[in-house]
Amino acid sequence: MDVKKLANEIIDGRRLGRTDDLDFLKDCSLDELIKGADHIRKELVGDRVDLCTIIAGKSGNCGENCKFCAQSAHNHTECEVYGLLDYDRILAEAKSNEEEGVDRFAIVISGHNPSDEDFEKLIEIYKKLRTDLKISLCASLGFLTQEQFERLYAAGVRSYHNNIETSRRFFEHICTTHSFDDKIANIKRAKAAGLSVCSGGIIGMGETMDDRIDMALELSELEISSIPINSLIPIPHTPLENLPTLSEDEILRTVAIFRYINPTCNIRLGAGRKLISGNGVAAFTGGASATITGNMLTTSGSTIKSDRETLKSLGRKVI
Repeated sequence: MDVKKLANEIIDGRRLGRTDDLDFLKDCSLDELIKGADHIRKELVGDRVDLCTIIAGKSGNCGENCKFCAQSAHNHTECEVYGLLDYDRILAEAKSNEEEGVDRFAIVISGHNPSDEDFEKLIEIYKKLRTDLKISLCASLGFLTQEQFERLYAAGVRSYHNNIETSRRFFEHICTTHSFDDKIANIKRAKAAGLSVCSGGIIGMGETMDDRIDMALELSELEISSIPINSLIPIPHTPLENLPTLSEDEILRTVAIFRYINPTCNIRLGAGRKLISGNGVAAFTGGASATITGNMLTTSGSTIKSDRETLKSLGRKVI
């Protein structure tokens, strides 16, 4: 398969699907694949980079048994545990992020879903943020009802984050307290409420490249607009603590594959950027068009300022 020719076909409208033989993506020239992915990115998404930040609005003591997560009560990692933050604390973070040129801000909470009391508080928090700031608002609150999604939208939230994490086949090896179908149903409820959905996953959890291709296809079928790709950094005391970290080449191949399969969406770098030279530079020139930023675990030491400077040096456009 001529990946350069395929990239041009994708730019002209071709879309890859489950009926296509995609095995070539696993062993074709990485250099050519990366160049093709960046060409697709530039032509179909452009040079504008979408920056988002998150705040852990509630942390720890989660009843879900996701094997990668420090916040799961099943994993005994001694992570920080606290209840829902108050409005002033959340506003301060969001305002600071807005002033530094971030596009969107998300409140993320631990747990299967918020309690009724916390959900009402979150609705009021989002209403106030919408009044006090101009930054686009995102939420990552777990599993919600259709009515709750509609109330979030009415409160000013415009995007919702809910990772599918991995392929359908591999999902049960990572989590058993909820199912892959639960994830899909939740995403469809969010979309039905008018929310743009951000959904991706984690690579390096023991899955195969076929699993990653399957995940990319699933996200394409769901018409996801933003796909975060996180590379596992094994956390002590989780079931995945002894897994080896991925090589840079494997991460870059995965990012490029996701661009070929999801050519018009934002491919967003998340956790594990430090595994890529220049804290993600090679991925930004290999198909990635967005990133999580800020002083947080997911970016491993990068800041909004340093990310903006890096992206500008690559000729990319940020606010």
